Amino acid sequence: MLQIEIDGKQIAVEQGATVIEAAHKLGTYIPHFCYHKKLSIAANCRMCLVEVEKAPKPLPACATPVTDGMVVHTHSPKAKEAQQGVMEFLLINHPLDCPICDQGGECQLQDLSVGYGKTASRYTEEKRSVTPKDMGPLVSAAEMSRCIHCTRCVRFTEEIAGMQEIAMANRGEFSEIMPFVDKAVESELSGNVIDLCPVGALTSKPFRYDARSWELSRRKTVSPHDALGSNLIVQTKEHTVRRVLPLENEAVNECWIADRDRFAYEGLYHESRLKTPKIKHDGQWHEVDWPTALDYVKKTLECIQKSDGQDAVGIWANPANTLEELYLTQKLARGLGIRHLSGRLREQDTRVSAALQGAAWLGQSIEDLAANEAVLIIGATLRQEQPLLTARLRRAAKNGMALSIVAAQKETLHMPLDAQEVLHPNDWAGFVAGLAEAESSYITGALSQAARAAVLLGAEAQNHPDYAAIYAAAQNLAERTGATLGILPQAANSVGAERLAFDSGDSIAQMTASPKQAVWLMNVEPDIDTAGGRAAVEALKQAQSVMAFSAYESDVLREVCDILLPVAPSAETSGSFINMEGRLQSFHGVVRGLGESRPLWKVLRVLGNVFGLDGFDFDNSESVLKEAVPRLIDMDNRAALSASAARYTAAQLVRTGGTAIYSSDAQVRRSAPLQATVQAAVPAARVHSRTLAALGFSDGQTVLAKSGAGAVSVVLAADDGLPENVVHLPLYPALADLGGMMNAIELAGV
Repeated sequence: MLQIEIDGKQIAVEQGATVIEAAHKLGTYIPHFCYHKKLSIAANCRMCLVEVEKAPKPLPACATPVTDGMVVHTHSPKAKEAQQGVMEFLLINHPLDCPICDQGGECQLQDLSVGYGKTASRYTEEKRSVTPKDMGPLVSAAEMSRCIHCTRCVRFTEEIAGMQEIAMANRGEFSEIMPFVDKAVESELSGNVIDLCPVGALTSKPFRYDARSWELSRRKTVSPHDALGSNLIVQTKEHTVRRVLPLENEAVNECWIADRDRFAYEGLYHESRLKTPKIKHDGQWHEVDWPTALDYVKKTLECIQKSDGQDAVGIWANPANTLEELYLTQKLARGLGIRHLSGRLREQDTRVSAALQGAAWLGQSIEDLAANEAVLIIGATLRQEQPLLTARLRRAAKNGMALSIVAAQKETLHMPLDAQEVLHPNDWAGFVAGLAEAESSYITGALSQAARAAVLLGAEAQNHPDYAAIYAAAQNLAERTGATLGILPQAANSVGAERLAFDSGDSIAQMTASPKQAVWLMNVEPDIDTAGGRAAVEALKQAQSVMAFSAYESDVLREVCDILLPVAPSAETSGSFINMEGRLQSFHGVVRGLGESRPLWKVLRVLGNVFGLDGFDFDNSESVLKEAVPRLIDMDNRAALSASAARYTAAQLVRTGGTAIYSSDAQVRRSAPLQATVQAAVPAARVHSRTLAALGFSDGQTVLAKSGAGAVSVVLAADDGLPENVVHLPLYPALADLGGMMNAIELAGV
């Protein structure tokens, strides 16, 4: 440890620490712009100049390493003069537009100019003007004259997002921050440059001119869009959500959030929001009040159970529902004798879930995962499924983690990989089983030689029709190498649903094959949220009654349902999620419900009263959680499975690609800014050229893709980076009829 004195205070710091880090540890603030604790040192703003005894001139605190016995003065006349000089230079060309600047009230330059600026400028020359830049639908760069060239945005795209999409061109007074020519900023983490920008150069395009910072109320919440459980600050005005920012939590999302978390709020007020209960009568939809709607639910369900039995009723629940909502759904089902509940929307192989000895989860904390020396990930599209976790793994891989990937496509991850095996999905089980037997394999060697290692299964592995064989092979490999086996859950509360042991009776696939007479849809859009797609919709059409508890209405729901009940999305309700590492995180609603929508837990509580069931006298979601927590089962990824031979062959034409990043849930699918990104554009169906030739098709040809009961037109694109007999076609709303991933697919001429 090294001893340093800062403004008369002594502190011990580790070798290699900088002066600004030591000052931060001591609680002493040093003004800065370019420095950020998560980015490399640039030392180009010079605002952090401090006086160091025995140094001939002020030194930048961010780039000056601590030496033993160093004495630093951060507010001495010499330091203050240097800092004021830097501020004067920064303001030479900065436009005087603070009253109309979107960053007003939260501008770092504005704040520091009060303490370090002068009352008047000595420069009378014309200020420099910089042309606006187009960075895409999420980030506005319309006011680049405000840029002070701190290069935080440049370093973020290169170091955290993985690929440099912003750079500084030219030199001297002609320097400009810009995206590459004719390119938008396309990273799934791009919105973080808005938070990093210390001035009003880069701002949120959807939020631009919407509100001033002092008009907004701040509320804490948790992201409902993936299993990481990012902590968020939601800013509201007039009972509407106006902006979403990261809430720093080093153990979960650090100080970042994904664009999906940041801009999904735009879907809250989509025209398809369901605002009042509706009942279909004689083919026409009629708005009704809540008592009428709940009475309809009671009478309809009792009638069907009386005529067809309790086994004729099923419940399909989204694992993104809160723990309280899932618990009350489960409790209500028990009280009504409903045995068939399923929250595994895209599961095709139920053998693993039936054999698990606990709830599937990551197997370790998020921080511990990044600390592993070797990690093998099987069947994941990482940047689509877990954009922020991918950024953490990217940093770990750059620091020496041996990261290996087994998948059906070569995903561009912008990180060093130890191995990247691209295999037909039906070869995954055999390949992983072979790794367990071949100790000389480079992947096996990396896992077994590491002091800490992990084997993870992604969404495509979990949704595989032969998931049991893949799981058994991965479990055997983990046991033989001493690695930790983990799951990358697919929804915000997947682990919560598992720990409640929510699923019972028939799976959704079984309820699709043998339709029920009454189905409750708990925040499920059956055409896109389930593996069945069109087949699931056709099964629901055969039911006497389909009751949707949903924040949104859609053409499909209006077609298959006879009642629509408006329930609040996560921003408008309180509840809890259990994230991938088993962390229970509770939150409150940040705005009141839109129209007549009500929190789902309240609707279920009242339904319990309507049906005359005991134990539904809850006053708030906290009391529901208090009753639910003792009933949670332990987390344990062990499953009593034998390493059975794979049931499918690589000769089968299979659809892969996962769920597109901005098709993950109903709110994201309705966010206009996210749907305007390049990631939301429906791509061509990519197929190996030899497979195309064998099928008699050519690159660029339009064909009919068929899967189950669904069919859609797609354009083919040759891609020899894929395995043969694979059609890479991620799930988008426009392709919903094809259902989920990993299914057999047929390509036919139009």
